[in-house]
Amino acid sequence: MKNLSKFYINGEWVSPLSSASMPILNPATEEQIGILPLGSELDVNRAVVAANSAFKSFGQSSKDDRLSLLKKIKKVTERRFEELAQAMLCEMGTPITFSREAQADAAIGHLDAFINALCELDEEVELPNGDILLREPIGVCGLITPWNWPINQVALKVLPAIATGCCCILKPSEHTPISAMIYAEIMHEAGCPTGVFNLINGEGPIVGSAMSRHSDIQMISFTGSTRAGSAVTHDAAETVKRVTLELGGKSPNIVFADCNLDDRIEYSVKECMSNTGQSCDAPTRLLVEKSCYEKALVIAKTVAERIKVGDPKDAATEIGPLFDKIQFDRVQSMIKIGIDEGCRLLTGGLGKPAGLDVGWYAKPTIFCDANNNMRIAREEIFGPVLVIIPFQDEDEAVEIANDTPYGLASFIQTGDIDKAKRVAKKLRAGSVHFNGAGVEYGTPFGGYKQSGNGREGGLLGLEDFLETKSLHGFS
Repeated sequence: MKNLSKFYINGEWVSPLSSASMPILNPATEEQIGILPLGSELDVNRAVVAANSAFKSFGQSSKDDRLSLLKKIKKVTERRFEELAQAMLCEMGTPITFSREAQADAAIGHLDAFINALCELDEEVELPNGDILLREPIGVCGLITPWNWPINQVALKVLPAIATGCCCILKPSEHTPISAMIYAEIMHEAGCPTGVFNLINGEGPIVGSAMSRHSDIQMISFTGSTRAGSAVTHDAAETVKRVTLELGGKSPNIVFADCNLDDRIEYSVKECMSNTGQSCDAPTRLLVEKSCYEKALVIAKTVAERIKVGDPKDAATEIGPLFDKIQFDRVQSMIKIGIDEGCRLLTGGLGKPAGLDVGWYAKPTIFCDANNNMRIAREEIFGPVLVIIPFQDEDEAVEIANDTPYGLASFIQTGDIDKAKRVAKKLRAGSVHFNGAGVEYGTPFGGYKQSGNGREGGLLGLEDFLETKSLHGFS
């Protein structure tokens, strides 16, 4: 696509000021599919000037005007839906069915939810004491998004910024630039006012850091690893800007013996492996009650070995390749660590699946008889690797589940709703999924502890982009 060699700044496709670049590779074929220019601090400065200039008027725009803009964005997004799905297939190897039903679907689902949230938002509230509260846009926002859910995270940041009257600079992952560039084209086609939305490609330590440090950016919204989130926070500290973070996870999935074991174990394995295990909230620690443990292992092994790994273009493919060689090597390294730690390998293991010599494919892998002190039970692997840990009773399950520096998501499988509610209140995580229920569009998403701060999605997802002003004597 012609615009891939450009940045989108101040309503125009402009040439980067930097000469740096990197190849874009298809992880399923290992073939180069493009070249991406990488920005510099000078490119950031140019985008910030455009955004600050635009904020003078857009920050004063009416809710009706912003709702109208969101609805125009939705129309263009619907028309270009298939392009988004195909882009993520090529740039990160997402199987086409999943790419359509989950990855690209997020662009529409979050749009609908933010339109509803903006309708509900009270921008002016009179307090019982007669004072007035105004909810106003925070200003210019720097948005840094990851490669594993490219459009999902772009939508969760760009849309609330626009909905609240903020202007923004998006730095998508340099590994998934094609879908992000299509999204920039969608914003342009929808008539987004000049300078309100800007896009710069580049590496985190250069472009991301320049955004985090910039004194004229009032907020940074970052999704990525906990390590990178810490670096963003450090860079942002000197200018005391707001920082919201959605980071890593090692989510526990508690399976009690009173559930429908065949159904719940099948769900648990497939949910872990979904998106090739490259989801921050994936249920990668499967805690199974000892009374049904051995039966659960048989089911899990059977399910994993039936998962179809292969060509992302095949509608029947369930998981595709890991997104690049670096991630493939990391996953292989963690599998080796699990073996060296003495954890029993139930299925999968090192190397690529049979017949998939080209592409960064990994075997769906399950370790069992693990304990929570093992590295594979504590570190985020970000691949199709599940670790199964036995527990004796409810108290031990909760103790193991909470014994992690992360707190993004948690999962409970049981036939007892009262038990599920009781356990859910004890889990230190931002979400609890009961018997396979997913996060609906419009529900806030985020984590406890080192999984981040702030919430994305719905009405709470607008809050992070707003400032509160109090008026006295105006009523």
